[in-house]
Amino acid sequence: MGLINFMADKIRQGMWHFLQVNPANKSLIIIDENMDFLTSCAKNRIWYAGKSKQLSQLYSQLDVPNEMFWKSRMTAGMEIRKIHIPLASLIVDTIAKIVMSDYNGVEIASKNSTSYAEKWADIEKDSKLDETLKTMLADIGIVGDGAFKFSFDKDVSDFPIIEWFPAERVKFKRNRGRIRGIDFYTEYVSKGKRYRFEESYGYGYIKYELEDDSGKEVPLNSIEETSWIEGKGVTFDKAVMWAVPVIFGKSSQYKGRGKSLIEDKDEAFDSLDEAWSQWMDALRAGRTKQYIPDCMIPKNPDTGKSVKPNAFDNRFIMVDNDMSESGNGNRIYTESPTIQHESYLSSYITALDLCLQGVISPSTLGIDVKKLDNAEAQREKEKTTLYTRQSYVELLESVIPKLVKTALNVNALINNQPLVSDDLEVTLNFGEYANPSFESQVETVGKARQSGIMSIEAGIDELYGDSKDNDWKAEEAKRIKEEMGIAVAEETSEADDIQSIGF
Repeated sequence: MGLINFMADKIRQGMWHFLQVNPANKSLIIIDENMDFLTSCAKNRIWYAGKSKQLSQLYSQLDVPNEMFWKSRMTAGMEIRKIHIPLASLIVDTIAKIVMSDYNGVEIASKNSTSYAEKWADIEKDSKLDETLKTMLADIGIVGDGAFKFSFDKDVSDFPIIEWFPAERVKFKRNRGRIRGIDFYTEYVSKGKRYRFEESYGYGYIKYELEDDSGKEVPLNSIEETSWIEGKGVTFDKAVMWAVPVIFGKSSQYKGRGKSLIEDKDEAFDSLDEAWSQWMDALRAGRTKQYIPDCMIPKNPDTGKSVKPNAFDNRFIMVDNDMSESGNGNRIYTESPTIQHESYLSSYITALDLCLQGVISPSTLGIDVKKLDNAEAQREKEKTTLYTRQSYVELLESVIPKLVKTALNVNALINNQPLVSDDLEVTLNFGEYANPSFESQVETVGKARQSGIMSIEAGIDELYGDSKDNDWKAEEAKRIKEEMGIAVAEETSEADDIQSIGF
């Protein structure tokens, strides 16, 4: 045993002298960003707008690789048509429509007051909140975040005015990681000069500032749009901020900002446009060609000169005349090239898949995939859309209760009333998306009823959800019980029983 330990020590000592590891030196990695947050927002806006000319102008000014499709320049005489597929707007608008179509409003409950629901209904109707929410959902899909701003103007409305500001027009101010203030920016043009109006909203205050195009602060009465403001701002209860931030996701590039649905998709969109443009260019270049001798080419009736084909039709190619005695070579030959449709289709589908990956299912956009009849398979195809929709729903469930409470508090402050009670509860109602068909639900509920594990009331609620109100459901349950002969008689008191027997 001692010999073995002696040999092991010798081996370790030998390795110690043989192997020497030096730690790595510290290195500094410097990466230069090619665009800031506002430029990124502008880029996303242009992709959403879906205009080819705007994309060409955008990428001619951005610091991106020259090999990108919208950045590249074509060789003179070999131009191809650059076609844009407006997929970004289709994705953003479809998700927003899905969420809004399932949104069934809010329920407000409080033990101390029953007037909150009525006040909120008035504010919601006056501000046309449904349209504002649609704009908000679209904007967070494009730029990732924004904020609601509250204001009051007797000339416009007797209620608080709710306005939505997208990410380009807001700046969040944080303290220990929490948002304690929001700056709102509005651009004005007066007498040929540009001005930026800044409204700083915080807990208990609103401050105003006007800057000219050089960034210098100027008096608020310098332009008509802000001449109504007296002083530098207003103060109120420090428990309230007249603004509600909305941040979707978390940007990995811009700290403290949200992440839009299309933030990292610009290169995928660029590849999709390139694949489609090349396919269409191949179709144009692959049209049937006619090889026509010079003597048979169509002539211009006015000048008598040969008609030249243009880059669009490219119908014929001129060849030399047959100068032999017989002239039998003066014939028109036709050629139809072969287009590799399968190769182009494969490239197009791959690029499209990268654009939609992690955001929305192809079937949601009406893109035909393998057709399966049962509802379970259809729900499987919609899973990606369901995940994105759920992220939007969770955002609304966090934001709208704050929006309601802030609106009621602002309304209380402008009317010199106490703030809303702490027990105020705001609940959002959402329907189901891509739920099984009504027939399959009836079958499932019927089996549960037969097994005795579901009541009539629970079955009705499962079938109709939020599509019917509670009163209708109660009446339906009563009708079913009466038809089944199990209707429960109304409870009576002892006095009623005595009266019924004649005493």
